[in-house]
Amino acid sequence: MTLAFDIGARLLYRDALLLVIDKPPGLPVHPGPRGGETLTDHLDGLRFGLPRRPEAAHRLDRDTSGCLALGRHAKALARLGKLFAGSAVDKTYWAVVDGGPAGEVGRIDFPLARRSDDPRSWWMKADPAGDPALTHWRVLGRGGGRTWLELKPVTGRTHQLRVHCAASGWPILGDAVYGGAPRGSALHLHAQSLTIPLYPKRAPITVTAPPPPHIAQAVAGTGF
Repeated sequence: MTLAFDIGARLLYRDALLLVIDKPPGLPVHPGPRGGETLTDHLDGLRFGLPRRPEAAHRLDRDTSGCLALGRHAKALARLGKLFAGSAVDKTYWAVVDGGPAGEVGRIDFPLARRSDDPRSWWMKADPAGDPALTHWRVLGRGGGRTWLELKPVTGRTHQLRVHCAASGWPILGDAVYGGAPRGSALHLHAQSLTIPLYPKRAPITVTAPPPPHIAQAVAGTGF
């Protein structure tokens, strides 16, 4: 399947070091073992005169939409990599979940580990012996048996938000891996904003991305 879209039209921010795009859902960022189209296939359209294409500075799951930061060259990627690895970047996600927490604000502090010893497997589980993982959450709306959440991951573990929500008893809507949704369902997880302290003598850069239609519709059902 080929996703027909204009990557230039999805550009949210641009400067000498950094690009931020609104990644569409359903498109992997990097090539996988099964092959197929990836975001990398489109990045030449964002060179803007530089000799090489930009590259992703962090990860978003294939089915997660929203803000993705790209480094425009090797030095930019190295600087961004340190910021993401050091949890200096503030990441805010929107999720619509089945059910929802009893309170209005809280934190999920479940360590995470791989489900399998197979290095090709990316499926994770909550495991006391796993790597520390911390997520802050806040309720933004409720309705129809679902809850609209703001999620802020402090750590950046694989599938952290999806596993944390499922392990808390309120899986993200459309999650076929951790929530039991039918295969091919639309995941309701959106990288809504990034705040990046890229330049020491300037204010941090904040970029936001509008939710895709399926998430906007679900959010509207929670009272927004």
